Amino acid sequence: MRSERRLGRLFWKLLFAIVMSMVLAISAMTGYLYLTGHEAPPPPEGMPMWGPVPVVPFLAVTGAVLLISLLFAWYLSRPLRHLSWAMDRFAEGRLDTRVGPLMSGRRDEIADLAHDFDRMAARIEQLAQANRALMHDISHELRSPLTRLQAAIGLLQQDPAQAVAMIERIMLESERLDMLIEELLTLHRLDAGPNGVPQQRIDVIELLQAIADDADFEARASQRTLCLDASGSFVIVAHGELVYRAFENVIRNALKFSPPGSRIEVDARIAEGGRMLVTTVQDRGPGVPAGMLQAIFEPFTRVEGSESVSGTGLGLAIARRAMLLHGGTVEATLREGGGLVVTLALPVRN
Repeated sequence: MRSERRLGRLFWKLLFAIVMSMVLAISAMTGYLYLTGHEAPPPPEGMPMWGPVPVVPFLAVTGAVLLISLLFAWYLSRPLRHLSWAMDRFAEGRLDTRVGPLMSGRRDEIADLAHDFDRMAARIEQLAQANRALMHDISHELRSPLTRLQAAIGLLQQDPAQAVAMIERIMLESERLDMLIEELLTLHRLDAGPNGVPQQRIDVIELLQAIADDADFEARASQRTLCLDASGSFVIVAHGELVYRAFENVIRNALKFSPPGSRIEVDARIAEGGRMLVTTVQDRGPGVPAGMLQAIFEPFTRVEGSESVSGTGLGLAIARRAMLLHGGTVEATLREGGGLVVTLALPVRN
């Protein structure tokens, strides 16, 4: 009701402003005739007069001014009333509210504002749905290790002879919880934007070489190899830790899903005249269904058959958000002959 009264006041203000503009125009013309010594043309014989003012022309002009003023004030205030109605509904939590269809085909600044509102509402609704889904997934992911912890504690209480095995299980589940919480905090920081976190100049190719050296050392223990093909330097100003996490998560993800005896190939090339670093990570793992090439970058997305692979389900989601934060992109395609190709494009930003 408050918004309706406010729009009502706007309607009457517009009406008053238009009427007063007409009155001032007539007054200005009368003053001009008076100051210049001109006389107004005499009215026709028999014309009813109200003092010096002919009644019929006065009533016709007044009626026309009021009608035009009413129509114009209604035309301007009606879409604003719709916008106020939509904002009230949105504030009540009805995130599916849209005001564009109520604009009746208008093509002006108010219609542009309505479409901007609809885009904002759609984005907020999408984020709210994603947040609800994420909270559901988080509760599920946290419940699983907690359930196993409780089971291990219960077995330990029932049979103290299993103390060593149960303590190892408790330590393992505690480490998984710690890793999951750390990944969740990183994901939250990326979504919120790392405000206040200083940026520094980093050589991304040097960073890639460090990641590849560590990953290759671990890969050889499981009969896998990792080969990096990169040269030169690519220096940018960025959040070094987040860029490191993006590349490390993608490379380690390829390492986890590659079968023994296979090779993971990492290729980094400087493109666009030194303004872009394009890195591809290729593996010979099981790949993913074609319809999930985008979904694997969402939190807690699981591909059928990957349940036995350890991980939090957040690595690729963190990689994508870190790349987007720096103006880059990450995408996945199926590799010919089997496997997955993940391409990361990181630009130089001024």
